[in-house]
Amino acid sequence: MSDLEKNRILAEWLRWQLRQTENRIRELEIAEEQERRRRERARAEMSWKIQPQRAGRPAMLHRGGCTLSAGEHGLINREEAMIALAEPDIEACEVCRPETGLAGG
Repeated sequence: MSDLEKNRILAEWLRWQLRQTENRIRELEIAEEQERRRRERARAEMSWKIQPQRAGRPAMLHRGGCTLSAGEHGLINREEAMIALAEPDIEACEVCRPETGLAGG
């Protein structure tokens, strides 16, 4: 086998290796993104958020994962949620029932 043939075979093998490595990188990036989303969902479920008052509607306390809260609102911790719920102008969401996560703390 000539030196040229050996180098062509080597080049083809290296291209195959590169494709394998690129596929593995894509798999790892997907897995990493899925894990990041899972952690964010778990954090949201352990938190609360306040939807600001709008158009005559009172401000509303939601569980962090509640989809009824329109827009992006920063997450708050349990203590802050308890304080918010004690405020007369903040109501609890009737769907996600954030007060149930505050009981028994």
